[in-house]
Amino acid sequence: MQRFAGRIILLWGWRRALVAFAAGALAVLAQAPYDFFAVCFVSFPVLVWLLDGATGEASDGWLRRLRPAFAAGWWFGFGYFLAGLWWIGQALLVEADTFAWALPFAVVGIPFALAFFYGFATVVARLFWSSDIGRIAALAFGFGLAEWLRDFLFTGFPWNAVGYAAMPVPLLMQSVSVTGMIGMNALAVFVFSLPALIAARRHLKLGLALFVILVAAHVGFGYVRLAAPVESSRAIDVRIVQPAVDLSEKWDASVRDRIFATLLGISGKAPEQGHAKPQLILWPETSVPFLFTERPDALTALGDMLADGQMLIAGVVREEGGSANAGSRYYNSVVAINNKGEIVDAVDKVHLVPFGEYLPFADLFERLGIGQLVAGPMNFAAGNERHPIGVPGGLRAAPFICYEVIFPDLVAADAVSADLIVNVTNDAWFGDTPGPYQHFRQAQIRAAENGMPLLRAANNGISAVVDSRGRIVDALAVDARGAIDAHVPVSGRSLLSAEQRRINGLLIMLLFALIAFTLNVRQRLRVN
Repeated sequence: MQRFAGRIILLWGWRRALVAFAAGALAVLAQAPYDFFAVCFVSFPVLVWLLDGATGEASDGWLRRLRPAFAAGWWFGFGYFLAGLWWIGQALLVEADTFAWALPFAVVGIPFALAFFYGFATVVARLFWSSDIGRIAALAFGFGLAEWLRDFLFTGFPWNAVGYAAMPVPLLMQSVSVTGMIGMNALAVFVFSLPALIAARRHLKLGLALFVILVAAHVGFGYVRLAAPVESSRAIDVRIVQPAVDLSEKWDASVRDRIFATLLGISGKAPEQGHAKPQLILWPETSVPFLFTERPDALTALGDMLADGQMLIAGVVREEGGSANAGSRYYNSVVAINNKGEIVDAVDKVHLVPFGEYLPFADLFERLGIGQLVAGPMNFAAGNERHPIGVPGGLRAAPFICYEVIFPDLVAADAVSADLIVNVTNDAWFGDTPGPYQHFRQAQIRAAENGMPLLRAANNGISAVVDSRGRIVDALAVDARGAIDAHVPVSGRSLLSAEQRRINGLLIMLLFALIAFTLNVRQRLRVN
């Protein structure tokens, strides 16, 4: 192991970049749908050894001396995000004649930009570097900080945060209810990097002890939490509809009635054996294939389909305005419809997808001939606020549209006054690629994190009912058409408040920073 580590430390030039890239790409196998987290015990030690050798010339300024560390982290991140997000390009192939030209910018450009976060992480780590376990703590702090920033900078895109690699199954998801994603990201990198100590053998026994303690705590807490009964005094019977509409037909006026009839047919069928009549029916994002303002008869049909006491929550495109003095504004929304065919509530998507649902710096890009790349036939406006929707049984559902559910702080803040998390999405843009599986995993972990059941309706999958511990009650596979009927117990609240989880996560991250700083200073004093 020492010889192997030594060779990596001494790598230079393109070989160093290639190894960093490969280590990052390999780490993606720890994410859904592969869930082979053991690869991280290779990828992160390799990154540690690359940083061991990331030293500049003594005559260089401090910024130039950090360039090798930044390069190692950037190439690691580029490999990680390229291998983990290549499926984004699939959305541009839905209308290839129009958007194929943008494929390299989406497939390569997004990973290129996101890699700067990991370059930042390794620069921060290198500032506190030492030759012992302190460097493992430094890397954990650097990545924890970078992943936290990735949650909100430049509108935020915390997709495939490294902490998800440590939570492939519900048993291993429970710790996030205490640490939050901030703490989980830092702890995951720390544990994944500990095998790097084998090469130098400094602090090896301490590292092994910490490894055993942290892994045992992670598994043990999950076991205890899953073994404990979920107390619930209330429940709701739900039906989740997955219509599996082909995107080539999504906005085709000639087939809209057929799509709507399919949704009505699946929603109105008799309950599956052993299940009660659903109180709540859930349709996916933008599932209604027309504007209700253009087709008021559709609301009448929905009222006829819904029985007394039933409610439908459906993803729609909602229109406002359209007066002589101003054009219409369109919102990606969910609406709640009662058995009289009345829209009783609506919530608009607040966190829109850049280039997918709106065009940032629209005037500049339109002058360059660049328009919206995917999604519907119009640009969307962002909603101002999100609020829970009252559903049958006196319960409240917090709705999140598409990728809004991947933002831990956003979900925690808006779900605090709700009893259920509802996620509607349309991942058909990405086909049967890793994208829908990664999206579902992050939604699943929001349930365990917040201690709330998750109801998820996706146009082509993965639709599912997930309990308050992150366990899948029932699900429909990608590209399947049908419905899920489920009786969903509603438990109380999360184990800790969102604010306490955030504090715990920051304390974990700062603890790693303190350990790294202390051992770095001690090493400097010893050398001098």
